[in-house]
Amino acid sequence: MPISPTALAQLPIRRLDATDLLACADLSEDRGWLREEHKWGLLLTAGTGYGIDDPDGDGLVAACVVTSYGPGLAAIGMVLVAERYARRGVGRRLMRHVLEEAGETPLTLYATPNGQPLYEELGFTEIGRSEMLKGLFSTTAPAPRVDVRPATAEDLQDVLRLDREIFGLDRTPLITRLPAFADHLRVAVEDGAITGFAAAWPNMDTHVVGPLIARDTATAQALVASLAAASDRPLRTDVDLRHTELLRWLKENGLNPIMTNAMMVRSLPDLPGDADRRFAPLTVAAG
Repeated sequence: MPISPTALAQLPIRRLDATDLLACADLSEDRGWLREEHKWGLLLTAGTGYGIDDPDGDGLVAACVVTSYGPGLAAIGMVLVAERYARRGVGRRLMRHVLEEAGETPLTLYATPNGQPLYEELGFTEIGRSEMLKGLFSTTAPAPRVDVRPATAEDLQDVLRLDREIFGLDRTPLITRLPAFADHLRVAVEDGAITGFAAAWPNMDTHVVGPLIARDTATAQALVASLAAASDRPLRTDVDLRHTELLRWLKENGLNPIMTNAMMVRSLPDLPGDADRRFAPLTVAAG
């Protein structure tokens, strides 16, 4: 028997943890997304998950994850509502709860075309767009000559310093998980100094390239080429549309556009840091 709107509105919202990973992956699959268990595992351990249990015991009604970067910013992602409860106000209720929990903390998210109207209603504004690309990487357009090598444990502090400088906030809890999370982690080096870094992590049948932090486009291209050479899978990445040169080069090398998402913020005019050197995020968990 379908649950009534009154009863649905009274279902408790609880914190999720790593034990909810399979239920979250099931919810992704229910909505036609990839299961992405590896990504869910990272987000549930590095961030704070919120969910609503189905009273019939059939998994989750809805879920999302909030990744905090301290009082200056938090990122919302993986906002999902089970198909059987879609268009019944569940997503709006879950988002309002997250906003209450966040308090004065500014928020950011990536929005699909379906989700963007709700986020605008909740006070988010679009500050840019990113393009998702996927494909087998070729060497049709060669990468510039930039020294790139596998990252080592000794590089971690320099990577953290560069990430704080470019991202604008401290992402230590996420970045320190990269060596275990990613299959490949590369750094670009000039005169002994790290000028960029990038990771490729497994997601179903692809390697996702992100984060991609680099001094300039040439460095970003060299990092991607190095990661591609180490992978036997198609690559997937999400690149800010402002990086037209990198996008053109990726498409020349076999990556095809899949979709675009809106980058949105709430309670701040723009993201901190240097967008010119921030090419691709760690994950895009659009809703």
